[in-house]
Amino acid sequence: MAARYTLKIVADFAAAHLLRDYPGVCGRLHGHNWKVEVEVTAHKLNAVGMGVDFNDLKAATRSELAELDHRNLNDLIPFDRINPTAENISAYLFERLGSRLNSEIARVTAVTLWETERCCVRYTEE
Repeated sequence: MAARYTLKIVADFAAAHLLRDYPGVCGRLHGHNWKVEVEVTAHKLNAVGMGVDFNDLKAATRSELAELDHRNLNDLIPFDRINPTAENISAYLFERLGSRLNSEIARVTAVTLWETERCCVRYTEE
């Protein structure tokens, strides 16, 4: 059986958003303290014995989240065109982190975005 290592880090950011064309209260500007879980899968290890260095994973995540932190997400590309739903934000982070972290031995395989402590979405690609 092939080896599989799943590495995960958790980070957070605070940001506001509103959902355009939404008929309920989420159509009004409001904020969240978002929690982000980033999962990376490796099928082999590097010379040091790591699938990906946690420091690199945390730094890339912090850098991407810094662009969103304490902002109105509706003002940022691509959320000036698409609604900043948890689904769209998690897909956005998945793509951005994958472009920074994916390598021959490790790939970003999931981003889970918690809008509240009881509501989250997990984005993956098959």
